[in-house]
Order: sequence, then C-alpha cells, then structure tokens
Amino acid sequence: MEIMFQKTENPKEKPDESNLSFGKCFSDHMFIMDYEKGKGWYDPRIVPYGPLEVPPSMSVFHYGQAVFEGMKAYKGPDGQILLFRPEENMKRLNISNDRICIPEIDEELCLEAIKELVNIDRDWVPGAEGTSLYIRPFIIATDPALGLKPSNSYKFIVILSPVGVYYPQGINPVNIYVETKYIRAIPGGTGFAKTCGNYAASMKAQAEASEKGFIQVLWTIGERPVVQEVGSMNVFFKIDGQVITPELDGSILPGITRDSVIRLLKSWDVPVVEKRIYIDEIFEAAEEGKLEESFGTGTAAVISPIGGLNWEGREITINNSEIGGLSEKIYDNLTGIQTGKKEDPFGWIIEV
Repeated sequence: MEIMFQKTENPKEKPDESNLSFGKCFSDHMFIMDYEKGKGWYDPRIVPYGPLEVPPSMSVFHYGQAVFEGMKAYKGPDGQILLFRPEENMKRLNISNDRICIPEIDEELCLEAIKELVNIDRDWVPGAEGTSLYIRPFIIATDPALGLKPSNSYKFIVILSPVGVYYPQGINPVNIYVETKYIRAIPGGTGFAKTCGNYAASMKAQAEASEKGFIQVLWTIGERPVVQEVGSMNVFFKIDGQVITPELDGSILPGITRDSVIRLLKSWDVPVVEKRIYIDEIFEAAEEGKLEESFGTGTAAVISPIGGLNWEGREITINNSEIGGLSEKIYDNLTGIQTGKKEDPFGWIIEV
C-alpha cells in the first residue's frame, strides 16, 4: 500500500532541548491506518498531528481493547537518525494484538511507515545528551457500539514526542517498594502483552508507594512472593558474580531492552540466568553480602539502578545506594550503540 502524506500548514515551535520532559509535547505529524473486518488494513497516511473525532460509544472507551509499543529515534554523531531494533517492536505488537483479539498488522509496512514519519519530522529528533525522539505506535478498537466482543474496526496510530530522561533522578539509584498486596499479572493473563489495561491496573500500587516516599514498586506474586517486574521495567540482580532475571513465564513483558542486556552480558562472558526468583532469596543474598547490584531495564529509562528495597518493613541497601560498575557499563554501551557513538556488533541499528 502507498502511504499518503499531507503536510501540516502550521508547523509548531520546537521545545528547548536542554529542558525536555517526557511525553509532554508532540511533533508536527502522525501516522494513521484504518481496519475494517472483511476489508483489512487500509488507507495508510501521514497527516498533521491533531485531535481525533470519535463517538463516545467507541468500544475502546468501554472495553479497553488497545495495545501500544514504545520505541526511540536517536540523533547520531553525524546527524544521522537511528532506530534501535524497531523490527522487534513490530513483532511484539503482533503478539499483543493476538492476545487482545486485534487483527495482525503488516510488520514491514508499519515499520516503513514509522521510518517515513520519523524522516518527515526528523528536525524534531533532539541532539542534546540523554535526549531522543520517543515513538508511540498504538492500536485502538473503534466500533461505535456497546457489547462485549472484539471490535470489527480499528485505528493504528503513531505519534512522536521529543523527550529527555524518563526519571528525574536520571541514572542515580532509587529506592523501591516491594508490592505484595496488589498483583500485576499472572501466567495465562495479559502480563506478556503491552496492553493498556495492564498499566491502568498498576497505578493504585504506584500511588500508594509514592505516598510512602518510593519512586517505584517491585511487583511480586504468590504466598512466597515471586519477583516479576519493577514498575514498567524488567529487573535484574547481580548476586555473587552472576546476573539473574525473572524467566519469561507469561506474566511479564518480554522487554527488548531486557533481551539486549542479556545479549550484551553474554558477549562479555558474564554469567546470566533466567529463572524464578523469590524475594526472600534477594534479601538473604543481601544479608550475606552477595547482592552486588540491581537495575531495571526498559525503552524509556534504558537502565534504572536500584539503590534499596523495602519489603514488609524490612529494608536492604544495594551497593551503598550507588550505581554499580556493571550497571554503568551496560548503560554506557547500550546508549552508545543506540546513539551511534559505539560500534554495533549485533546489527541492532537501522538508519532512517
């Protein structure tokens, strides 16, 4: 399908690169494509960014049939625009689609649309240290009718937002509250899918943790709590020289940054294990002096070091609340590859 393009007549003023927040302003254009049952996906187009006119009966408002992805474009040393493993985001979007009964997208077409959109708005890609252009593809159910069933129509939309660091503290370690009351997801549920309802369900625990002075929550499940994720990120622990991360059991998101970190560590001959982790094992390792460092991984923050954990009143401090040597090495190498400042031995980077 040919992607049509309508240029904006009112270009917006670009924000100050030295003072970017996350997800507050958006570029001049967006991509839209529609779906109808019996017709398939049709009318791919890049149009000026603006409001959507939709009926209040639209099914996504009532039944939450929606999925999304998160990606970034970076400005390289010579001004080139770089994407990091975007094909993996398209694959994961289709995995989410399948779980939420949304029709599969053409991954190649949608990736080409994203590249074209980023290229059209390439002046919106910031170049200051730690900045990037956040790319948000999402799909919503659009049937103008009530009734609990998969929609017969959908919109696939992509918007762009120049961003700075995700967390105000940047790469500095944060204290995490171990959540045991609220459950993020269970095997067989939607934890592995990037569906909007997962994030809405997490807000209550996050709000309560914030009231107690914690930046994020560490999700667990079970009478003997099993570690899942930290906030909206995958989590890693370095214990006695070995890096451990929760296995993909269907309850956590198969993060692209997670996979990239695992590949980096293996290329450095650092032992990595994916397995079930109990929170009491983490606290025991800390008490024995074996818990060396911990960090979360995700597209938005890349690496977020963990300086301490609070579990039912018990507290542990990790690496004196300082960023660990391995965490810093991962962050430097991963962001170096993403921004074109370091060699890409994995073939992860695509130039727009």
